[in-house]
Amino acid sequence: MDVLDIAEVARRSGLPASTLRYYEEKGLIASTGRRGLRRLFDPLVLQRLSLITVASSAGFSLDEIARMFGADGQPHLEREMFTAKADELDRRIGELTAMRDGLRHAAACPAPSHMECPKFLGILAQAPSAELPRRRSIQDR
Repeated sequence: MDVLDIAEVARRSGLPASTLRYYEEKGLIASTGRRGLRRLFDPLVLQRLSLITVASSAGFSLDEIARMFGADGQPHLEREMFTAKADELDRRIGELTAMRDGLRHAAACPAPSHMECPKFLGILAQAPSAELPRRRSIQDR
């Protein structure tokens, strides 16, 4: 089989044809031609789509993913980029773990009110607070 039409690529990759067209528009994949109105792709596009899917699942943006491919269209994976993303994921995992633990504590806390729970108050004290917009008083209007 020399080429796959877009429907076959969609079926095999599990990605909708609209995503394939979008990836082509962004330069992440390239069709090799058309059969009627259907785009045709080299079968190696499936491997490229797998890399795109894995990288996207890891949190890489489409622009970052595009930089993973050289001008020749072949993957040129930078280990430093992977290390930086792994470090970012470690930080996020730590944040999510702390959030999960706080929620579990809040759900089971025996204090009469969460605002009377020292652990919950400690969680609130550690949370970054966004500056809320000041409500305008009647005199400000």
